[in-house]
Amino acid sequence: MDSSVKHPAAVQEAWSLIGELYWQMRPRMLAAAAAAGLTPPQVFALRALDPEIPISMGELATQLHCDSSNVTGLVDGLQSHGLVERRPAERDRRVRMLVVTERGAHVREQLRQVMEEVPPALASLSAADQRALRDVLRRALG
Repeated sequence: MDSSVKHPAAVQEAWSLIGELYWQMRPRMLAAAAAAGLTPPQVFALRALDPEIPISMGELATQLHCDSSNVTGLVDGLQSHGLVERRPAERDRRVRMLVVTERGAHVREQLRQVMEEVPPALASLSAADQRALRDVLRRALG
């Protein structure tokens, strides 16, 4: 990616504002993580897991865009809180599958609710502005 490319001021400002909105939401995420006794990376790992579909440690690493060796510590923490279990894969018992526990599914849902709560700044926009923002972001995400 060429960092020397100059973008129009409007899109540069929009990108900066998206980042600022993220940073305004960060304390909420940190508080939710702390309330669950988790670190932010553990929260991302738990949120990446689907309670209905066990996945391998390698698949989780791929979803988190990190090395498999980094996932081990995250999963150790989640397992120590009783949120996930490691089970042997049916086809290859050397492979460990991650299964979200009932408690893990509950904590995951609580975290989802907190993190998906609409920030007051967005909730206070007019309905037309909210739709316009949604539509622009959909187009930007492709």
